[in-house]
Amino acid sequence: MNTEPVKGFRDFSGKEAENRAEMRKIIVRTFERYGFEPVETPIIEQEEFVRGENKEDEAISDIFKLQDKGKRNLALRYEFTFQLKRIMKNKKLPYKRYQIGEVFRDEPVSSNRFRQFTQCDVDIVGSNVKNEAEILAMTSELMREFGIEPIILVNNRRLLNEILNDLKIKEKDREQVLREIDKFGKIGEKEVISNLKKLNADKVIKVLKSGEAYFKKFQAYKEIISLIEYCRLYGVKILFSPTVIRGLSYYNENVFEVKAKNISETLVAGGSYMFDGIQCTGISFGLDRLALISKLRFEREKYLIISLGEDEAAIGLARKLREKNRGKDVTVYYGKPSKALDYANSYGINEVIFVGEKEIKEKKFKVKDMKTGKESALKL
Repeated sequence: MNTEPVKGFRDFSGKEAENRAEMRKIIVRTFERYGFEPVETPIIEQEEFVRGENKEDEAISDIFKLQDKGKRNLALRYEFTFQLKRIMKNKKLPYKRYQIGEVFRDEPVSSNRFRQFTQCDVDIVGSNVKNEAEILAMTSELMREFGIEPIILVNNRRLLNEILNDLKIKEKDREQVLREIDKFGKIGEKEVISNLKKLNADKVIKVLKSGEAYFKKFQAYKEIISLIEYCRLYGVKILFSPTVIRGLSYYNENVFEVKAKNISETLVAGGSYMFDGIQCTGISFGLDRLALISKLRFEREKYLIISLGEDEAAIGLARKLREKNRGKDVTVYYGKPSKALDYANSYGINEVIFVGEKEIKEKKFKVKDMKTGKESALKL
């Protein structure tokens, strides 16, 4: 029997899993500090609901499809935003929610691209440019907490449509033109221009490389300026990048991508969109990519209590330590001290405490620091 994970799926354990768990805690704490409340949604949905109205989007073509015993056509969720259509109903606006969990894409695998990955999303239903600025401020704060200097790029889908209209690009081709521009950071300018030539739209790239004076004549550019100004109030710098598109076609106004110097892929992305006539905005953090480049390494304080034939006293000590030191992990080991020390080294346990007959009589326990080898005494 082959027990290896399916290609594009992974196990996490040990220090790697601990780091990811600690990062989740920081993300949740930050989301909640900005007033977002948690939600949970099913991993499996009706395929029709997953596909939505954006059937031509690349992400939609990569959904995992399945059937249940009732022959119903189902699919794994590929993101969280489409599920907001159901969650947002009858909520008082603005409604702020966050969700952290697994999403799935049946797509080619690379060193930094997997078929199951963890997204950490926030969305505001009933939003405006002030909410967009707050989300970007929160994003900047969170990235810096992970030791990452963020590069926040913004663009506007309405501005792009105005430009395509000004260039007299055929309306039937505009969605495809945007999809080709979206590949700019992946395949490079030369190939994008080649693809756009087939749509008689290769002049778009030259125009997008124009200076600020060109963009000022479009109404939607004012939304970019407004966002820059509100971000400035938070002390956050953002950069206008006219080739940022975001692949999902439901985006209708400002869109965002966050990058860092030492990784080519986008780390965080989002934008504004409209569901059921209500303007919304949101952003999504990829935990997997953040964990790869985060400079934070978390060290949990761990105790290993070694019972030297004194199980009752060892359990009693464990209970007291867990009550008084809630930030520390406590494990009781029943066995030979030599094996116990090997166990402590295997799991990165900082300190071991010996509980024997002598220690109980003296009400004083020997504590060994596993890094330095130094011994100290713990008194009750």
